Amino acid sequence: MEYIVEKIGMSRTITVPSKPVTLLRVLDMKVCEVNEGTAIVAYNSGKKMNKTIEGQQKKYSLSSEFNRLATLEVANTEAGELDMAPLIEATVVRSTFNTKGRGFAGAMKRWNFGGGPASHGHRMGRRTGSIGNAEWPGRVMKGKKMPGHYGNTQNSVKNEIVSYDAENKIIAVLGSVSGANGALGRVKVAK
Repeated sequence: MEYIVEKIGMSRTITVPSKPVTLLRVLDMKVCEVNEGTAIVAYNSGKKMNKTIEGQQKKYSLSSEFNRLATLEVANTEAGELDMAPLIEATVVRSTFNTKGRGFAGAMKRWNFGGGPASHGHRMGRRTGSIGNAEWPGRVMKGKKMPGHYGNTQNSVKNEIVSYDAENKIIAVLGSVSGANGALGRVKVAK
């Protein structure tokens, strides 16, 4: 079963020894349509509405509190409130978020290269250096570690559930989860 969550941030447990946890808040969702285990779910992303979303809301008779639609695997058999029972019994979840985007980054930041010497009038600095293109193949091979766009890629991690607050819909998972605080992602029950 899948849920759309917002990353609140990281904290730690008060037990001895303490463990690092990431807090995830399950968004309020409404199941609009169910088709063989998958469902169209409405949720609030916090973004402004546009004409397309208004059209979707009219189609599914939604209130203004929901402004996005997604397709998820759910435990529900019919439209209505989202079933939270699988999350209460879960022990392990797979969380999928986009990593923090860092824009165009050099080779040292992007690939953890060492760089050139820092003294004696060199010209290397933080450059990539030779990329080994003398004769064959006469081009730069795909996948070469060079400067470029870094981050903003989808990343999935399996985390153990430390606790689940059903009243506030907050999951505390062991360890870290990709993405910035406030980012939206998905959580799928693994066990």
